[in-house]
Amino acid sequence: MERAVGDVVAAVRARDPEIEVIDLVPGGMEPGRLAELTSPSLFGGGKVVVIRSAQDLGKDLIAEVLRYAKDPAPDVALVAVHPGGVKGKALVEGLTRAGARKISCPKITKAGERIDFLRAEFRRHGGKISADGARTLAEAVGNDLRELAAAASQLVADTGGKVDDAAIARYYKGRAEVSGFAVADKAIEGRLAEALEQLRWALATGVAPVLIVSALAQGVRGLAKVGGAPRGARAAALAKDLGMPPWKIERVQKQLRGWSGDGVARALTLVATAVAAAKGAAADPAYALEKAVSDIVAARSARSAY
Repeated sequence: MERAVGDVVAAVRARDPEIEVIDLVPGGMEPGRLAELTSPSLFGGGKVVVIRSAQDLGKDLIAEVLRYAKDPAPDVALVAVHPGGVKGKALVEGLTRAGARKISCPKITKAGERIDFLRAEFRRHGGKISADGARTLAEAVGNDLRELAAAASQLVADTGGKVDDAAIARYYKGRAEVSGFAVADKAIEGRLAEALEQLRWALATGVAPVLIVSALAQGVRGLAKVGGAPRGARAAALAKDLGMPPWKIERVQKQLRGWSGDGVARALTLVATAVAAAKGAAADPAYALEKAVSDIVAARSARSAY
């Protein structure tokens, strides 16, 4: 929603750089306030009046907003922010009938939707990022859309728009690489030296052993789940049955090319032991994790029924 409001303000400001933006909330509005704010000014100048939480307006204020919408001032843009739902629906319907432009802001909850959002942000700023790069950045930054949008803007500004894994690592090294999932991916792909480097780095920066081993377990279990699915099945068709997003299934399908069924079974046993070690069964969890990573890479070397 903030992005939609920002776009409206930016569009108006492009025509009038001196535009005044006024934020209102229902609790701070009284009858007649809107009329006062939208009346012609002796000093001229346009305005953008933003009504936040418009669903909380009372009947009298809704009626006042709708009266204004039928005969708006030419130099005032009115924005009503409504979260959807039944509450305040009469305001939305009335504004729509009055000819207002409706901007829908569907909630983003799925990983794939966040990746699409992030790639769209790069395009919006004149840059470009691959799907894999967007996933790496999302894993580094997290799920907050404002932080993802800010990261996209910053990377495009600093790189000229050509954003690759090296650029992401430069800016987010302490977040993107120091994670259990980075350790798990490199171990599962047989990259022992890199996996151990990431493991030691993660431990040195305070990542809990239990989080790292959890990522290892998820990675190996993903191999087992996808490896047990019908061969040749498309990721989208498997997503519901496996409980995994299609992009993750596609990644695991690539990782499986270096594994045999016996190797995956061996790795499952190894991560079960590592989980117990990380939770206190071992005197030195760090050593136990290093051994688990080495043994998982060794289990991968037996090729290859998948």
